[in-house]
Amino acid sequence: MEISSLLRTIPISLEQGLAYGLVAIGIVITFRILAFPDLTVDGSFPLGASVVARLIMEGVPPIYGILMAIIIGFLAGCCTGLLNTKLKINSLLAGILMMTILYSVNLRIMGRSNIQLLTVNTLLTPLENLDVNRFIPIVAFFLLVALCAKLLTDMFLHTQMGFAMRATGDNEQMIRTLGVNTDKMTVLGLGISNAFVALSGALVAQDQGFSDVGMGIGMIVAGLASIIIGEALVGKKTVQRLTLAALIGSIIYKFIISLGLRLGLAPTDLKMATGVMVILALGIPAIKKGKEGKLHLRGI
Repeated sequence: MEISSLLRTIPISLEQGLAYGLVAIGIVITFRILAFPDLTVDGSFPLGASVVARLIMEGVPPIYGILMAIIIGFLAGCCTGLLNTKLKINSLLAGILMMTILYSVNLRIMGRSNIQLLTVNTLLTPLENLDVNRFIPIVAFFLLVALCAKLLTDMFLHTQMGFAMRATGDNEQMIRTLGVNTDKMTVLGLGISNAFVALSGALVAQDQGFSDVGMGIGMIVAGLASIIIGEALVGKKTVQRLTLAALIGSIIYKFIISLGLRLGLAPTDLKMATGVMVILALGIPAIKKGKEGKLHLRGI
């Protein structure tokens, strides 16, 4: 591969990695903090994209569309939490049910399978019209959003409510005896997680210029791959490291995918490549260390 071609991959990876890093942060809250395998992500990502795309096409300012996407994403996550806590549906099945429901919801919102945004003004349009290389303001914008999301998550998880949520994932029985409503913590955590995911979907739709009902397929696996890659480099002993690992891992993951495409990997094989990447990341430590290498889903 030529050096120039490799260098062109870096800004693309930064842009996409930071945008999808919000998904990774959301998955950190469910998988790492709450120990909840939430598959709602595959539905709430296109949900955010669908909401913002439809509202922009209706003439609503993009910033209001993004806020609405965050709110609806939060509600979607809360619905998954309620299915699990109130109706006692298995956590994995609750996520699958909500993901399935959201597929139809997204089609209803858009009125068709996809909406193109190339001919309308989005939140990123003013940045793209600047008289500089497009990647500079776009990457700076996504970096600002990602860092804000990371810092807000870090701050929240160090509040009294945040500690209660972390304890819920670590030892639900113990924290319940101290008077904490673990059901509320689970619902709130799932809501916050999917709000981040929906925000990512809303921003990615505007960045790519379209919203598609199938754009969330495999999102949970890609997010897990990002987290695993980041944790291998940064570690996971503290909340700050966990959220930082999510962002760094997302960037590296997107770089690996972009590199693979430039080396000749067929786009149709991306999901398979991601799955293999996760299997290797989880399987190699398990082979070396036995039970210590299993995927850690407990809170910190």
